[in-house]
Amino acid sequence: MAARPTKKPAAPGRTASRSVGRGGADLRRRLLDAARRQLVQHGYVHLTMRRVAARVGVTATAIYLHFKDKDDLIHALIDEGMEALQLALEASDERAAPPRARLEGLCRAMIEFGVSNPEYYEIMFLLHPQRMSRYPTDKYRRARHNLERFADAVDPFVKKGDPLMATHALWCLLHGIISLRLAGRLDSSLDPDEFTDEAVTRGLRMLGA
Repeated sequence: MAARPTKKPAAPGRTASRSVGRGGADLRRRLLDAARRQLVQHGYVHLTMRRVAARVGVTATAIYLHFKDKDDLIHALIDEGMEALQLALEASDERAAPPRARLEGLCRAMIEFGVSNPEYYEIMFLLHPQRMSRYPTDKYRRARHNLERFADAVDPFVKKGDPLMATHALWCLLHGIISLRLAGRLDSSLDPDEFTDEAVTRGLRMLGA
């Protein structure tokens, strides 16, 4: 069966910086949306707080009421995307299902999220800003829950070796599928959904699922 599109990420939740009042929350949302678009279009080096503020139509001072600097703004976008991915995985995680069905569901949810949310996916996994400060430890730990969910689903199929290593290998396969589809680099003779089905099936088979 072909993968069905997922919904776009919800507005920032518990991982967002706190805003005061409805107007502040709305402005914060607009600033994040503007930054996300500019970051994907122009890259980290050319993203500035002033340009984001100008795109939204506020002063540069206003943006600092919500984000202390550019990296704080980008970290908020990564955090927001990771939380949306977590919700997508939670929604598809049938823990009571047979192990193979559970793992396949998680794989497809991951792919659906990436294909349906290209801007978030690029910022979360494809951005290479050499000058950006390290992603905060507490945020990294929350983001790692997504990988740990996969590891738990992979574990029943790993008879020898490290389940986490097997999980990373599977994660790389999923990342490759998503990246190829987002970049439009699949051979024109291949149907994207059929390619996804085949790749997921072979990936599970390699794990012994």
